[in-house]
Amino acid sequence: MQAKTEPNTQKPKVFLGSDHGGFDLKNSAKKWLEQWGYEVEDLGAHSHDPVDDYPQYAFEVAEAVAAAPNQAVGLLFCRSGGGMAVAANKVPGVIAIEINSVTAAEHAKLHNNANIASLSADWLSDDQARTIIKTFLTTAFSGDDRHFRRLAQISQYEQHQENQT
Repeated sequence: MQAKTEPNTQKPKVFLGSDHGGFDLKNSAKKWLEQWGYEVEDLGAHSHDPVDDYPQYAFEVAEAVAAAPNQAVGLLFCRSGGGMAVAANKVPGVIAIEINSVTAAEHAKLHNNANIASLSADWLSDDQARTIIKTFLTTAFSGDDRHFRRLAQISQYEQHQENQT
């Protein structure tokens, strides 16, 4: 866990990933993000393949986000949002949260300093997803000591686990 720093006022680079279940919503989100002036990198899927598997896309986005701390975020899309978040959280340095409401998006950033949002293509309309994504991208980490303390505990655990292998 890094020491407290001033909030990054520049727009982060946004990495996108989806399986077949989130493919259409990901493509819509890509258009919104570009309209909003974000640098976007789509890590796949690049075509609708009804038998693709979500972990490969979650891992690719998570690794890209982890490689650019405080400079990048990820958006993942699948049918529920859950599987993508589980897979992404296997990458050290990632805090991926399934987000299906504006309140959850705010909380994910304010309290957890999440760097990846995972959204459900089955349970969200385009309007809901657009608002959630905008909220996730524009909400800053609160910086409260209690949240830093908790995130440091998670980071220390990750480092301990890495050293065990």
